[in-house]
Amino acid sequence: MQKLNELIKSVRRQPRWRQITAAVIVLLVGWWGLRHSGDSGAKAPTFAARRGPLEINVLEGGSLQALESQEVKCEVRVGYQGTKILRIVEEGYLVTEADVTNNKVLVELDSSDLEKQITQQEIQYQQAVASLIDAQQNYEIQLNQNQSDIKAAELKARFARMDFDKFLGDTVTSKIIKDYGLDKILATASTNDVADTSRAEEAGQATVVAPPSVTEPPAVKTATGNTETNMVLATGINPPPASAPQPVVPNAETDTNLVVAGFTPYTFRTGTIDFKKYANIDMLGDGEAKQKLRKFEDDLQSAQKDLGVAKATFEGTQRLFAKQFVAKMELVRDQLLQDSAELKVQTAETSRALFLNYDFSKTAEKSLSDYTEAVRELDKSRRLAISKQAQAQARLKSAQGQYEVQTRQRKDLNAQLEKCIIRAQKSGLVVYGGTGDNYYGNQEPIREGATVRERQSIITIPDMTRMSVNVKIHESYIKKIKKGQKARITVDAFPDTELDGEVTKMGVLPDSQNRWMNPDLKVYNTTITINGTYDWVKPGMSAKVEILVTKLNDVVYVPVQAVSPDGGKQICYVAGAFKPERREVEIGEFNDEFIQIKRGLKEGERVLLRVPDGIETDSPENDSQPKEEKPGGLAKPGTPATPAKAAAPTGKV
Repeated sequence: MQKLNELIKSVRRQPRWRQITAAVIVLLVGWWGLRHSGDSGAKAPTFAARRGPLEINVLEGGSLQALESQEVKCEVRVGYQGTKILRIVEEGYLVTEADVTNNKVLVELDSSDLEKQITQQEIQYQQAVASLIDAQQNYEIQLNQNQSDIKAAELKARFARMDFDKFLGDTVTSKIIKDYGLDKILATASTNDVADTSRAEEAGQATVVAPPSVTEPPAVKTATGNTETNMVLATGINPPPASAPQPVVPNAETDTNLVVAGFTPYTFRTGTIDFKKYANIDMLGDGEAKQKLRKFEDDLQSAQKDLGVAKATFEGTQRLFAKQFVAKMELVRDQLLQDSAELKVQTAETSRALFLNYDFSKTAEKSLSDYTEAVRELDKSRRLAISKQAQAQARLKSAQGQYEVQTRQRKDLNAQLEKCIIRAQKSGLVVYGGTGDNYYGNQEPIREGATVRERQSIITIPDMTRMSVNVKIHESYIKKIKKGQKARITVDAFPDTELDGEVTKMGVLPDSQNRWMNPDLKVYNTTITINGTYDWVKPGMSAKVEILVTKLNDVVYVPVQAVSPDGGKQICYVAGAFKPERREVEIGEFNDEFIQIKRGLKEGERVLLRVPDGIETDSPENDSQPKEEKPGGLAKPGTPATPAKAAAPTGKV
């Protein structure tokens, strides 16, 4: 304005026509100056394109956490009501190696309800022990009784067979027994092997289960005072002695008393045997029947010889009596002797016939019947023994199952009692558990007297020697991040100290924690491990992580907000003398602040940091290019770049 006033004064000294001409010029210049002075006040800020090294970094904020930590949870199952905390160390307490060595108590939970349950369980356990011992003893008694019964039946069958062999001889009896079918049933009922049972087991028809053994119950530890109390003695019930008899395990090589499912017994042959065909001295073996038959034969032959002698004597006496050489009394005597000899022959023949027709068959059949009944008794004893043993074995298995159930419950309760005392197992800083796992909606803060439930986190002891930063990487950058990339870490509490780190873990899938709050936001959990150990680094501190993706040595770059998409192209507006110049550029790598310009700009050219007024460009929503290739759409949701931020470029995010 001052220059304009001076110009007006100088014009007034000039001639009239010059004054008119100068006035017009002054008016035009004033109008032009006023117009451009208004434009200069409203024009967008600019940035001079730079050439030099450009670090492609990803900057994210996160929180410090330990790579490894001991999370102490409540492992006591006491139902929905939970259990109370009787004692707990203060939050922030530093657990040392000495505390770990001395088994320092960190948390003590209420164990009164558990101790009551253990007392009741101990009574049930001792009852199960008594039932098991009783079942074991009954099982052994039944085994011995079965052996005695089978042995007695075997002796009876053996003696009956000896009587049968004694009468007919073993040659004939063996043939009769084979024809009668007694040899098969005898082979099954009189032996002590388990061939049939083994075959049934192989076919899946029978199962032999070894009986249990009783061991002395372990001592029970109580939570109070860290002392051991024998709960068995406290209930007044003695445990089973260590030398308690163990049950006899069925042996597939020595026992016959086994249950065989689907066993089909042998049947006896019905009908009678004609023993008369065996009434021959040549067929009979050395036995009573052969001996008696031989005696009858000898008696008959002797009587027949005596009869022949008596007949010859009587005939001679008759010839002498006819010649009057002997008296009649001698004739009568010889005749009586002949008649007596004939009677003896008849008696011998009758005795022999009676023996062959009646006594022989009767005695042989009776001996066979006795032997058959003895074999039947043997088979019956064996089957009865199998049945009784099956019952004893079933009772034993039932007692063993009950014993195992009570033992498991007893062991579980004792383990629960031990878990009421939580001791130091790892050195570190004590941090109380949060309420992030509050499934019930009414969890109390961790403190003495608070109620905790099963699987609820009570305290966490992080390993302070290995710390890390957990950040969430936006999906537009995640493909640039790889394991092993270096990172610079700045803790908010100590902004002047820069830490070194390395990417050690990346999420495979997006984090689903905020799925319901913002379903369009896709971020990946990434862990950056801090190199070294620092005493002042604490879990939960806020930190910024700058991940170095790559470094471009000599490139031209401008702020990302200076590039905007338009019609599928990347456009920059270069400041000109009268108006901005619209220029198409080719972009390259970028970070949160700067983007590489491969073609279209030169070093030193000033670009507008926003689109001039009145110019429309394609919105990021309508652009078809990938998000990471659109400078105007690079900024993550909620973090738009600002001109003030671009005015002081540092090459870092």
